[in-house]
Amino acid sequence: MMKKLSLIVLFAVLVSGMAFAQQKPEMDFKRTEHNFGTIKEEIGAVSTQFEFTNTGKSPLIIQRVSASCGCTTPSYTKEPVLPGKKGTISATYSTVRRPGTFNKTIRVYTNVPDTVYVLTIKGNVTPKQ
Repeated sequence: MMKKLSLIVLFAVLVSGMAFAQQKPEMDFKRTEHNFGTIKEEIGAVSTQFEFTNTGKSPLIIQRVSASCGCTTPSYTKEPVLPGKKGTISATYSTVRRPGTFNKTIRVYTNVPDTVYVLTIKGNVTPKQ
């Protein structure tokens, strides 16, 4: 009888754990990379937006976004993104005194367990004449 009860309890724990796992948010990006191509240093800065959808079953919360260097400034949707709704992460790259090719990453930390999303911007800055 005790063995049967233990199996029932174990089964209940597994089923409740699976139900909880299915309630997590999920971030689905339209694209994770943007190539600015060739741009002029005198432009000063270039920006792009990465749009995402919460394809999960619970609200998605962006906890923080960090860029691989100080030359890139990220901004993002601050309020929770409900299931089925969209949000954005913007990245602005400063071209001033940065001629040459660049390839920078933006890391996105959310309430999705064990997941860090990585976005990439790249291009080539031509120097001032």
